[in-house]
Amino acid sequence: MRIAVDAMGGDYAPREVVSGAVKAARELPNITDLFLVGDESAIKAELARCGTVPDSIKIRHASQVVEMGEAPALAVRRKRDSSIGRAVDMVKAGEADAVMSAGNTGAVVAAATLKLRTLEGVDRPAIAAVMPTRGAHPLVLVDAGANIDCEPRMLGQFAAMGSVYSRVILGRENPVVGLLSIGGEDIKGNEITKETFSLLQGSPLNFRGNVEGHDLFEGKTDVAVTDGFVGNIVLKTSESTGLALGHWLKEEFKKNWIRLMGCMLLRGALLALKSRMDPESYGGAPLLGVNGVCIITHGSSSHRAIYHAIRVAGESVHHHLNQEIAAQIAALDTSL
Repeated sequence: MRIAVDAMGGDYAPREVVSGAVKAARELPNITDLFLVGDESAIKAELARCGTVPDSIKIRHASQVVEMGEAPALAVRRKRDSSIGRAVDMVKAGEADAVMSAGNTGAVVAAATLKLRTLEGVDRPAIAAVMPTRGAHPLVLVDAGANIDCEPRMLGQFAAMGSVYSRVILGRENPVVGLLSIGGEDIKGNEITKETFSLLQGSPLNFRGNVEGHDLFEGKTDVAVTDGFVGNIVLKTSESTGLALGHWLKEEFKKNWIRLMGCMLLRGALLALKSRMDPESYGGAPLLGVNGVCIITHGSSSHRAIYHAIRVAGESVHHHLNQEIAAQIAALDTSL
């Protein structure tokens, strides 16, 4: 299995990216080639810090970097030798089975869409974000930011792709799909959600109906479908709430020594809670619907997040994720 990694993408690149990639090369035996794409001298300098480097690690030089603040599509077109563009090119040319990046999300989406195109039957690719719930299984939120304006047909495809990801990668046997709206009743929502409701109701998916914001973390829904505008707001609000909760807990525990002692007694539970809420363990967000496996992870990703993103990229290839998505999309089209 061959994975192309954008070594220059992210707030802490290339150091954290290279460290995570080396860890993946050491611990994931199914990865035969792990290509670090970016400035060769910078990558070699970081590899030198990692001690003995597995033979599966290889370098592909790219002279340019797409910065976080650049206009995505324009940067992809102008910077033809960017690390993001070259990594995606490797998948297009058949030199790699998957691509992973912690760089400019819009640029990754643009490069993958322009260069790899979409799977047959897919109108637009979508970002699927995996989020923790009160239950034993995480939630797939799709779309989490790739498409601001969506039509009902697109939302139906997002539901199908998210359902496949939940089943194939997260192990849910028959994923429950919910449509994010402002009320649980089928008459609630705008015209797009109402039309999407009817479409999903007649589909082969395990459609629960409308779900509200407070339903997302209950653990009763496996896939929540929405447009990228709402989905991105939900994702970032949830992330900031988790950070705020951690900050509030620290503040309260530090107020007196009795609380500090209580914190020590609760240490195991608090660490378990932190681990459960840790987004880095989920392996980034797949860009579903493109003709190739593409994993996008947060710009602030540590080496641990990079490792898990590479792991999920490998699992997606191993379990033939795109073939499963194509089959589900075909079944969805038949039901429309």
